[in-house]
Amino acid sequence: MTVKLFESYQLGQLELKNRIAMSPMCMYSAGNDGLVSAWHATHYESRAVGQVGLVILEATAVLAEGRISEHDLGIWSDVHIEGLRDLAHRIKKHGAKAAIQLGHAGRKADLASEIFAPSPVAFSDYYQQPTEMTQAKILELIEAFKEAAHRADQADFDVVEIHAAHGYLLNQFLSPLANQRKDEYGGSAEKRYRLLREVIQAVRLVWHKPLLVRISANDFTQGGMTPADYIPMAQWMKEQGVDLIDVSSGAVVPAQIDAFASYQVPYAQKIRQEAKVPTSAVGLITEAVQAEEIVHNDRADLVMLGRELLRDPYWPIHAAKKLEVEIPVPKQYLRA
Repeated sequence: MTVKLFESYQLGQLELKNRIAMSPMCMYSAGNDGLVSAWHATHYESRAVGQVGLVILEATAVLAEGRISEHDLGIWSDVHIEGLRDLAHRIKKHGAKAAIQLGHAGRKADLASEIFAPSPVAFSDYYQQPTEMTQAKILELIEAFKEAAHRADQADFDVVEIHAAHGYLLNQFLSPLANQRKDEYGGSAEKRYRLLREVIQAVRLVWHKPLLVRISANDFTQGGMTPADYIPMAQWMKEQGVDLIDVSSGAVVPAQIDAFASYQVPYAQKIRQEAKVPTSAVGLITEAVQAEEIVHNDRADLVMLGRELLRDPYWPIHAAKKLEVEIPVPKQYLRA
């Protein structure tokens, strides 16, 4: 049997050496200036050494006010480029491809300053009330994503991912649970998608390499978004030149989620099959055979590993051994 997990994958014009990607996970290890730290260098390079095919940096704020915390990475200024370029080069010298996730936390920003959202509704009783975004603020945000994508290009990243999931700002606009606007950015699905559409358009003006969008395909709350609701949106993203949709779920509102192994994979499969767009699957994917089953049966094109790669940076090497596949490993490990 051919092991598909370790076959190369063509992501736009970029070839990945396997189907394994590191899911973006906040490390909360930057200073309040958003600059790369020594921790980031060790953290990301280790996963590249471990033979992950695509390493995606954590949510990196396009505006200082858009940080999830005061210790998030930033890309809102040119001063961030040098450190980010060093990370990209550290990742790529081991044969992995380097990606960066661009995001804005919206009403889930845990900052002392003013925070913003589509509507003046707090995420929960434990979060501050946000300020509703004006038209001028929306235009500032779109320009910030564009400038961030340009900086990502200057920093030599191979892939950009737009973060429109997990209850952060773009996800807040997409979901009727958070978006109560009555203007052209709220109401119908087309209007709620408008901000993401304009962000993608702006990013594509300066970013000509592979582009991903991460979505939360299920709000797990009555009246919220479902995988079926995302089918037309996924088709719109494809028409706009998005190369792959990174399918996650939840976190736009507090909700009880029954999580189990591969519980989000059916969402990626449905969107892939019905919207005819490449997807990645994420969520409690821990075993080699489990990951192989997902890509072998065309349920998703890539598997995103999160916490499992925190526990084991060399998961791909160990998975290859379990699946009896020979893969290149660093020469320093050949005598191990």
